[in-house]
Amino acid sequence: MARRQSPTKLSLTFHPLTEELWSDFEQLFGPRGACGGCWCMFWRRTRPDFQSGKGEGNRRAMQTLVRGGTEPGILAFAGDVPVGWCAVAPREDYPALGRSRVLKAVDETPVWSVSCLFVAKDYRNRGVSVALLRAAIDFVARRGGSVLEGYPVEPKSGEMPPAFAWTGLASAFLRAGFTEHRRGSPTRPIMRFAIGKRRS
Repeated sequence: MARRQSPTKLSLTFHPLTEELWSDFEQLFGPRGACGGCWCMFWRRTRPDFQSGKGEGNRRAMQTLVRGGTEPGILAFAGDVPVGWCAVAPREDYPALGRSRVLKAVDETPVWSVSCLFVAKDYRNRGVSVALLRAAIDFVARRGGSVLEGYPVEPKSGEMPPAFAWTGLASAFLRAGFTEHRRGSPTRPIMRFAIGKRRS
């Protein structure tokens, strides 16, 4: 049996999701749409629309966005294989954030938001999330954004099942250079990265 590649030898490239890469996005998300038919539409749709669209409806909604020219996030590739996804967009593109008691806006600062991180099972615990967050910083910087915000979870103890950590883990955000800005609940820090202060 081949030895599993070590995290330090994992070479990744990153590309915004465009219509040309849609099949790679589908390959990564698989038949379940990453998690219970979400297709990364949880924060973009009303709760009734999201629930009724689980599966094919949410897939079509995301594909419509991409076909319309929206780049809703970044794909990570190991060679030609899509291995990770980071949803990143201006906060106003995620209306459901505004309806969250825990994750509501904390000030008037215009921010971009990382709303989801998804990594293929065989590539978890290998630094892909941290690399995606760093790629998201560059993605936002190229589009003129000045602050990138994230909403990770911070387990009280032990590991958290991936299905409950789809907004990322606080430890990954810290390793990518984010700092805690506010805490909406004991396990949900709101973290930020000031683009103008990123290291060269």
